Amino acid sequence: MSKLSQKIVKILSKKRLKISFAESCTGGLLSSSITSISGSSKVFTLGFVTYSNQTKINILKVSKGIIIKHGAVSYETCLSMVKNLNNISKTNISVSITGIAGPKGGTKKKPVGLVYIGIKKGSKTLVKKYLFKSKKRISFQKAAVNKALNLILSFIK
Repeated sequence: MSKLSQKIVKILSKKRLKISFAESCTGGLLSSSITSISGSSKVFTLGFVTYSNQTKINILKVSKGIIIKHGAVSYETCLSMVKNLNNISKTNISVSITGIAGPKGGTKKKPVGLVYIGIKKGSKTLVKKYLFKSKKRISFQKAAVNKALNLILSFIK
C-alpha cells in the first residue's frame, strides 16, 4: 500500500490537487494509508468514517430513503456518499467506500466481501462494485483500500 500511497501523494502534490474520503467498512484505513505519507498534509483535506447508517444520513446527507430502499451497501448509497462528500469537502477528488467486511452480516444477495468504491473528480463520477473472497476482516479492508488507491491513481494520472 505505501508505494501506491506515496505515488498518489506525489502526483496530487505536483498537480496541486486536494482529496477527501468517506469510509465505512474500511474504518479509516484509506485515510491512514495517505496520512502515513510525509507531505500528505498538502493534499489530504478530510476523512470521515461514516460507519453507521445514522452517520451517513446526518454527516454525509445520504437520504434515509436511499438507505431504506437500497441498503447501506449499495451503488446508490456509495454514489450519494461520494457526491455529498464532494459538496462538503470542496476537494478536487472525493472517494467513498461502503461494504460488508464480515465475517458476519452478509446475505445471498449481499455477501461478505461486497464493496462499492465511488470516486468523483470534477464532473466525472464512477462507482465500482467488487467482491473479495477473503474470510479475514483485515484482509478484506486492505484489499478494498488497495482497490481504492488503484482507482485514485487511474483518475489522477
